[in-house]
Amino acid sequence: MSNKAMKLAAFGAVAAVALTGCGNKSSGAPAASATTGAATSAASAAATTGTTPSSSAATSAASAVASATTGTGGGKVGVILPDSLTSKRWENNDRPALEKAFKDAGLTSDIQNAEGVATKWLQICDAMIGEKVKVLLEVDIDVASATKCIADAHTQGIKVIDYDRLSLGGSADYYVSFDNVQVGKLQGEGLVKCLTTKGVKNPAIVEIDGDSKDNNATLFAQGYNSVLDPLYKAGTYKKVGEKTGQWKPNIASAVWSAFYNQASGKIDGAIIANDGMGDGVATTMKAEGVLGKIPFTGQDAQDSGLARVLLGQQCMTVFKDTAVEAALASKLAIALIKGTPTTSLVNTTVKDTVTKKDVPFAAATPETITKTNVGDVIKTGYTTAAKVCAIAGAAACTAAGIK
Repeated sequence: MSNKAMKLAAFGAVAAVALTGCGNKSSGAPAASATTGAATSAASAAATTGTTPSSSAATSAASAVASATTGTGGGKVGVILPDSLTSKRWENNDRPALEKAFKDAGLTSDIQNAEGVATKWLQICDAMIGEKVKVLLEVDIDVASATKCIADAHTQGIKVIDYDRLSLGGSADYYVSFDNVQVGKLQGEGLVKCLTTKGVKNPAIVEIDGDSKDNNATLFAQGYNSVLDPLYKAGTYKKVGEKTGQWKPNIASAVWSAFYNQASGKIDGAIIANDGMGDGVATTMKAEGVLGKIPFTGQDAQDSGLARVLLGQQCMTVFKDTAVEAALASKLAIALIKGTPTTSLVNTTVKDTVTKKDVPFAAATPETITKTNVGDVIKTGYTTAAKVCAIAGAAACTAAGIK
């Protein structure tokens, strides 16, 4: 069974149980609530209206009244997103999917973005606990903030769901994400296939990993190194460098440039952990005159990554259908608020290597995307042909059968 078929089948089973009881410019994110009473009231209003909290005390008071008199189902969900730079998905895909799911269930939600600032992330957490959300769904930025946030939430009887990233040592109640080791494995297998197709012998490889503070980056590396390490050991592949790009395009670009110069340009392929960092690497490769000549990987099926795949500039990307992930997370949060059983909503467990405990895990399945199946991503509504083709050009889209 294909990865896509397996993903759809697994999601269908989870969705059925739940119903009876995971390129383009991103929008600006609401500011974190301050610790004053007025700002906290404004944050409550934002949860109901979806607007940025206002600093006006009068507006805050009016919004607080509105928040108290709207919404059904007896609960509010707080969602903390990490940033809008490392991946466009958080604002373009996750936010709207989660907002819609909670609204359809008759619940209010407060969804805020920390924009990569740990102090802001923790302020948002504190404000949401003060709002008395019943479930907190969070994507961590750093372990220390997440651990404090989860502990504080638990003291108030708030259930916590680690979303997309497992907060090691945080002791969240549930974890919803993709099989991230499999994501990395698909990247490793994709790079090997691209190099084999090109007929490259004894290729020299560099690896630009995600942020070492992100447990997902560790899992991705575990996955692609499970494919590449045996080849390095056998001497058929050579690793000439590995370093974090911190999920930042400019840092990934600098890391690539350093590796390229140190190797005197003798690099045959690269693991680039996501499409966002791929943006920076691709810009540097273009300046070096090697874009499209050195295969590299990605993930997130970002518009720019999909365009590069169509143009033959990027070997592959990994599609993590955030609609599936968001659906799993929202159904779990809804079940927790409504008091319905959650045991059937998770399909496995994952080991927290710090607490040594098994965390209930709702796992979604990723999919390899190459030039032949870019259309699969567009068909899901994750992005549009117009957005991808605006970057790739009409000719590349036409050649791939994308309209």
